[in-house]
Amino acid sequence: MKLARAIHFDESDMNVFHAPARTGEWCISGGFEFSNWGEADLTGKARQAFANGWLGLETFGRVTFVAVTQIQPEEMAKLEEALARHFVDLYGAPSIDAARDVAREELAHMADLCAEHDPNTLLTVARELDEDGVREAYRTITARGAEIDLLAVHGSLDD
Repeated sequence: MKLARAIHFDESDMNVFHAPARTGEWCISGGFEFSNWGEADLTGKARQAFANGWLGLETFGRVTFVAVTQIQPEEMAKLEEALARHFVDLYGAPSIDAARDVAREELAHMADLCAEHDPNTLLTVARELDEDGVREAYRTITARGAEIDLLAVHGSLDD
């Protein structure tokens, strides 16, 4: 099974999101956070989180890029529990048991997004608000192998 981890190429996420995700933490789309939002909510850093932020499952911060990688079933079970707890603590779900199915669905959605991609494939999300609610679109950036001559040093150190 595959899921995606937060990845940073520079420090920009630290400046554009209220709470940036930590490099390496597991992520999901997290579009549910915006389900009751309207145009008036889309300002500043909140707009950036809405527009293209994945949700980290440890910090519940946002990140621009995620990378596909393998996940073990035990790790997935821990994420399910953490996300269910988040739904109780932040969104008022009546119990962990009541929130667990929704958490499982969110994780399954992300696993489905990652399933067809090779490890290290980068994913981005783009959201827009329309009359039907939040619409998400995903883009992939495939990792490319470097040519050996780009990495190798040819010649002699004696010259």
